[in-house]
Amino acid sequence: MRDSSGLPGEENGANLTPPRKAVALKYSPERGAAPVVVAKGQGVIAEEIVKKAKENGVPIQEDNSLVEVLSKLDLEQEIPPELYKLVAEVLSFVYRTDRRAGLRGSESDLLP
Repeated sequence: MRDSSGLPGEENGANLTPPRKAVALKYSPERGAAPVVVAKGQGVIAEEIVKKAKENGVPIQEDNSLVEVLSKLDLEQEIPPELYKLVAEVLSFVYRTDRRAGLRGSESDLLP
């Protein structure tokens, strides 16, 4: 259906919902490096990232503001120091989730 502007949309107006975005980080504390962006995308790609994370038991945290910032980073790029505090909060969530689930891994993957 098209709205009065002639653009595809819902019957009563255009669907203005932005596509979902997802970013996956990998953190290896024993390597001493900052978390690294290992996957990112929007729309169908974001849905696939989330699906794979769920299939592999990777904790997921939704934070639209953080994902907007992280999605601007390149793949395989370490997060910059100015994002350490925000990402530390996400890592804290992941570690708490892992402890509650009884998991002990040397590496953690996460999605903000």
